[in-house]
Amino acid sequence: MATPNTPAAPTARPSNWNIPNLITVVRILLAPLFVWMLLADAGDDGALRWWAALLFIVAIATDGVDGAIARRQGLVTDLGKLLDPIADKILTGGALVGLSILAELPWWVTLVILVREIGITVFRFVMLSDHVIPASRGGKLKTIAQSVAISLALLPFWTLLGDWVHWVNGIAMTIAVILTVLTGLDYLRLAWIERRTRHNA
Repeated sequence: MATPNTPAAPTARPSNWNIPNLITVVRILLAPLFVWMLLADAGDDGALRWWAALLFIVAIATDGVDGAIARRQGLVTDLGKLLDPIADKILTGGALVGLSILAELPWWVTLVILVREIGITVFRFVMLSDHVIPASRGGKLKTIAQSVAISLALLPFWTLLGDWVHWVNGIAMTIAVILTVLTGLDYLRLAWIERRTRHNA
């Protein structure tokens, strides 16, 4: 029987080879296949385009699944924290670059989103060794907006419903770009406040 002075047994760290991390790895592996299918269709809006769009939607949806499983079952790992944002950036980045190569999305939109996403991710990992910066308040909304906008841009609904779909897609992408920029600036603002607070403490 343990006495009050007996040190508590250390909590076992979850293995890196768990289901959430495997889902994340699969998401990374699916990204090249998705990009190939998108570009192989070459803007013809055929079967490959539909399958590429569906593959993107399924892959991006697993982001919430692996995170929920990891938190619920206590399987959050440092590897998972590293791979998860990388998987998201590879998938969304591949979609944006692919759409721009097909001349369906202006390159400036792709560059604005990628610079923000990659820049904030690198900044977060650099600062992680010092202290944790609170997530931007609109981060989740930004992620949802990006996922919806990219999914709509990938799905060739205009072949079924007409050209007015492009207006809907444009509005969705505009909202995603605005939220991407605003949340990036908000994250940097929070980082500055956190740094000043620690410096003055």
